[in-house]
Amino acid sequence: KMGNAESNAYQNHLSRFLPEEQSDIDGLFDTLSGSSGSAAAKNAKAAKKTVTLAALQARQSAHTREPLPEPMTARLYNGMRSIELPGKSSGLSELIAKEQFVIFMSNLLKGNADEKISIIMRMIAKTGGPLKGKQIQEFTEDLIASVVHVLSYRKELKGWSLENTRDSSSGVKALASELLSELKLPDGTKPLGSQLLETNFDQSAIEDWVYRVPQISVFLSVVIRQGLHVLHSLPDQTNDILNLVPHCKGVKGRGVVSLFDIPAIIYINSHLPAEVQHKWQLLFSSRLHGESFSQLCAHIVSKGPCVVIVRDSDGFLFGGFAAHSWEVKPQFQGDNRCFLFSVFPTLAVYTYTGYNDHYMYLNHGQQTMPNGLGMGGQHGYFGLWIDSDYGKGHSKAKPRCTTYNSPQLSAKEDFTLDAMEVWAVGDAPESAGRKGKKSILDVDPQAQALLEMAGKSRQSEGLREPVGEDEGDE
Repeated sequence: KMGNAESNAYQNHLSRFLPEEQSDIDGLFDTLSGSSGSAAAKNAKAAKKTVTLAALQARQSAHTREPLPEPMTARLYNGMRSIELPGKSSGLSELIAKEQFVIFMSNLLKGNADEKISIIMRMIAKTGGPLKGKQIQEFTEDLIASVVHVLSYRKELKGWSLENTRDSSSGVKALASELLSELKLPDGTKPLGSQLLETNFDQSAIEDWVYRVPQISVFLSVVIRQGLHVLHSLPDQTNDILNLVPHCKGVKGRGVVSLFDIPAIIYINSHLPAEVQHKWQLLFSSRLHGESFSQLCAHIVSKGPCVVIVRDSDGFLFGGFAAHSWEVKPQFQGDNRCFLFSVFPTLAVYTYTGYNDHYMYLNHGQQTMPNGLGMGGQHGYFGLWIDSDYGKGHSKAKPRCTTYNSPQLSAKEDFTLDAMEVWAVGDAPESAGRKGKKSILDVDPQAQALLEMAGKSRQSEGLREPVGEDEGDE
């Protein structure tokens, strides 16, 4: 009877996978358990085949560089071991049976929060039981670092790379602490900082967390699919993995190192409207295009939704998402999909409050209204402001920005701008064809005439991008 119960559970889990997925999982198990030979011999051995930690590690190190960092391989192994089979003694075995392997894959790739949770508990700590915040933090950092590592290893970063982005190590910690800030105790309180690390969380608290923080399940799925190289080539039913990292355009061959790191790109992209999550294209970089407000305007006007990121002279990184094309005009623009964000020293997104509609503002060359780029708050008191006197800005929030409920994003309220980037997200609007390529000087012939009278040539002439540049940075 026990045998039947066991095979029923096993069959139920197996039936969640499509036939081609099943053969993919069978093949992986065969490789890991080191079985080969005829099909009949394989089937005869199937019941006895097992996988060890050494086999999992050997699969990793058979490559010159491991697809998964070693701590994550050990965590996957502990997760597999933790699956109790009917009729087996309840102690943890060193050997992983085929049923355990399949149930592990089924629960983590196809299961709900309830099914994932006991495995995740054992991946966090071998013993299970109540877990300290510090253990959950270490697991979350390992998980994010493994996602960055495996996507880089498998060349799945879609034009981003560890070379053209900021070092990810601080981003891994920042994203982990942002995700951990969602951990709640049974009474609904959220312990933070050092208090969080010492707090004990039981299974229900962690289940609630996994349920409310979808990134954990998505990241686990990526680590299993890409790390163990299973189900990775089959059409994926979940779009959350598809657009985890957007395609990166406009940096190839230009020696640009973005102000973003990979964890921040993943996090900010997940907060964008779904229809623009598939592609980011570099429109403006102060390193490439010079430190000039008219250059900035020339590159970003009429280009569709954009992500703006700035670094102040103290190394703080922050910015905003503009849900509409930027237009030069003396009124506020945009809609309630706009948000402000911080990347360093903390990673966070601040969405609209409903208090006012001061989402975004861009003005240049006006006598009466402030000239510059702003998001949130009000004139002279923006959540994010870049002055048209390029190089100066402010982030004011006493105590919070009215439009986005963001705190002060820069190190000092009035900051000096060190670097800035603007990325168009999603597909370029139709109107951004040839018309969108105008310089601010084309728009304002008077400004051009004044420059020529003063004997200044048009600097921006030589800096124009070729029209329709889309460099295929796959």
